[in-house]
Amino acid sequence: MLPAGLRISRRRALAGSAAALVAFGLLLWWLLPIGRTSPSGELTFSTGSRSGVYQRYGALLEQALAKDMPDVEVDLVTSEGSQQNLARVASGEADFTIATADAVATYKREGLPGADRLRGCARLYDDYVHLIVPQKSPVTSVRDLRGKVVGVGQQGSGVRLVADRLMTVAGLDPQRDITPVPAGIDTMPGRLENGSLDAFFWSGGLPTNSIQELSERFDIRLVPLEPELVDKLHAAGDTTSYYRSAVMPADAYMQAQGGTHVSTVAVANLLVTTERTDAAMTEGFTRTVIDSRDHIGNTVHPAQLVDLRTAVYTAPLPLHEGARRYYRSAKP
Repeated sequence: MLPAGLRISRRRALAGSAAALVAFGLLLWWLLPIGRTSPSGELTFSTGSRSGVYQRYGALLEQALAKDMPDVEVDLVTSEGSQQNLARVASGEADFTIATADAVATYKREGLPGADRLRGCARLYDDYVHLIVPQKSPVTSVRDLRGKVVGVGQQGSGVRLVADRLMTVAGLDPQRDITPVPAGIDTMPGRLENGSLDAFFWSGGLPTNSIQELSERFDIRLVPLEPELVDKLHAAGDTTSYYRSAVMPADAYMQAQGGTHVSTVAVANLLVTTERTDAAMTEGFTRTVIDSRDHIGNTVHPAQLVDLRTAVYTAPLPLHEGARRYYRSAKP
């Protein structure tokens, strides 16, 4: 029979070993994905026009998703822009997309099919509205577009939405007072250059490559969009409350701006899905969007502005439950 002191020491040793095993098990649970499954399956991501920021962002995000969620096959689909993107997601034709907050608010306000199913995942970067004219153009304000041939964006784009609204509050009829050309950023720069457009609207992150490249080969100018226009937009209704006055930095387009700031209108972009999308898939997608900010931002500069502290604010959409899980886990 063991002496009492030895029995006590042995019990303590056994208890210590058990505690160590428990601690080791907890450490393994934390470090290894035991009991957790990575999302799998297929998803469709509706982006934008071929040379626009949405498409370039989507292509780089696809690469990041392939690394973070290797069992998920991502299909990128180009689109006319925000309005078409929302219709695709709401109908189930796409699983995720990017759309401007004003387009989302309009879709919901008009009660379009599936509007009640839309959910937000993240607030991304802001789009800045551009009104581009040749350097020698007499156009110095939106009102001066009267009688001009103007590129207004494709029918399903957010560009078309904001262009029509800006012209309306400036006192123009978008159908009668100008000759509207429904074209995208893939063709409008070339049309301005060859003289078939007098001006064009664009809404995108800064800088937009197509406009940067245009400014380097053709003399263009950005027409100021004064804060008074935003005041009038806000007075027009709740769907226009998502616009804000902003300033394009002097170095956004060096050749086009001549080293000066340009007043403009900005609106937030949102990462959008629906309530039907799997929570684990949405959580993983949202995590990749935030985690890949710096890497993608090296190529698509607007992505640098994606910020964990503001990403959670997806009004006018409620957060998807999967996105909510991510933000809870990412809290410092």
